[in-house]
Amino acid sequence: MPNARRDFLGWLGASALLSTTASPLSASAAETNAPRALDTKFDMSWTDKLTGKYRAVFDSPEVSEGAALFRAVIWQDQYAEVYGTDPKTMNPVLVFRHEAISLVMNDEYWAKFEAGKAAKLKTPEGKKWAVANPIRVSAPGTPPKWAKYNLESFIASGGIVLACNLAFGDVVGAFMKEEKLERDEARKRALAHLIPGVILQPSGVFGALRAQEGGCHYILAS
Repeated sequence: MPNARRDFLGWLGASALLSTTASPLSASAAETNAPRALDTKFDMSWTDKLTGKYRAVFDSPEVSEGAALFRAVIWQDQYAEVYGTDPKTMNPVLVFRHEAISLVMNDEYWAKFEAGKAAKLKTPEGKKWAVANPIRVSAPGTPPKWAKYNLESFIASGGIVLACNLAFGDVVGAFMKEEKLERDEARKRALAHLIPGVILQPSGVFGALRAQEGGCHYILAS
């Protein structure tokens, strides 16, 4: 495991990480206690997809070289290796919040606002600041074993990606300042740069706790 993680993070110019776990509600308790949304401002339909036997939420409050994504995908791979688990029986949920909000933004945003420099994240060669989101898609030349370790593949395979609306406010603010826009128009601009398939939640904490109510085990991925 340490070698695999080091190999993967090497492609992102990354380093080792720490994690913690906590127990979720049982599946039956989760179904019984699940609240029903009264306000449709935020999309909560993702909770209906938490039907797999194995469920986990990977909380990313920091960029941490995109390690939350790595943890989520390798969890699925290792269960398949050890137990022969069908990926369709697994529900991985990623939550990007706080300083990690840039990881749900597209490459144009990363270039425009120098997100790589702000996150102190360099290209795989380690010489320049990243000018594109390093986990949106896999870079050319990525070894086949890591090729699916990217957000677009994760979402396409059924993975759930949540983002903090409070932290997204900083993205909106950046557009307001840079392009001299009013907040509503700046939010529209910001949403246009959100990676398709990412679901905004009232906050990242809200998303992480709601996932646990849906029966997900919790792990801090930074």
